[in-house]
Amino acid sequence: MSRDPFPNEPEIGEQTERTPVPVDGDRNADHTSDSQSVASRDGRQRPEVDDSVRTYYLRDRTFLLRESEFTTLVEIGRFRVVHSKDLAEFGYVGDTKRLNQDVRHLQQQGLVEVKSIERGSKDAENLLVLTKKAKRLLVQSGRVPQGQAIYYGLKKPREAKHDAALYRLYQKESARIESAGGGPLRVSLDYELKRILHRELVQLGNQGLTREARERVAEKLGLVLVNDKVQIPDLRLEYETADHERRHIDLELATRNYRPRALAQKAKAGFSIYAPREDASKLRRVFDESELTARIFSL
Repeated sequence: MSRDPFPNEPEIGEQTERTPVPVDGDRNADHTSDSQSVASRDGRQRPEVDDSVRTYYLRDRTFLLRESEFTTLVEIGRFRVVHSKDLAEFGYVGDTKRLNQDVRHLQQQGLVEVKSIERGSKDAENLLVLTKKAKRLLVQSGRVPQGQAIYYGLKKPREAKHDAALYRLYQKESARIESAGGGPLRVSLDYELKRILHRELVQLGNQGLTREARERVAEKLGLVLVNDKVQIPDLRLEYETADHERRHIDLELATRNYRPRALAQKAKAGFSIYAPREDASKLRRVFDESELTARIFSL
């Protein structure tokens, strides 16, 4: 999706304590369980994990977080914005009650905000984002995977629905990688890739304006030029194969609003292209008319 070329992190004020916003019903559940053993979507049992409370410090504040809550902060921060229903399905294996408990507790501590977006005539969708305080806490904890960027705040509300869907896209591709014996390691959003690209070109001075320089920098970053433009995916997923080789795959989430030319450029760049189920058939017709052989996967 098109964005500002080199966006800066949004600056938002420190959050004050507020009444938690319900995520998906279940308003009165209490926050008690110390461990959990649950079945995944394919029926496999996930091992019991320690979910005891740990203490974290940030300046003069103390935060009490269960392991599930800390993991939720990392998941939201990696993708900037996540649908509550998707987090319930994938992060909590369908346990919406447990998700609601954790989100309420995180809201009470000023670490998570719930944003609502309208769905036309349908009910509003709830999106989860970190506060600036939460990002600082994660970074200071030293428990975020090395090199993993963490984001906070809602960068562009008009693109929020598209951006929130990247978490589901990641889950679908991760499942494919895991079925082949591999495992996901790290994700990079287009914000990060654009920032790195810009930094590399600026360091070259005037030389960075040439096609040759852009081509070299793109190659260094594992990207390619198409029609003189470096193509940036929505999401890069780094993973380890069953043979312990480190690789990455570049993913694009296309919608019916994509122009045929832009879609063709993404395909020529070698991106794996996904689309919402309701948009996939239309986009496949665009590919057929353009005589492109790339495949569009339904999300």
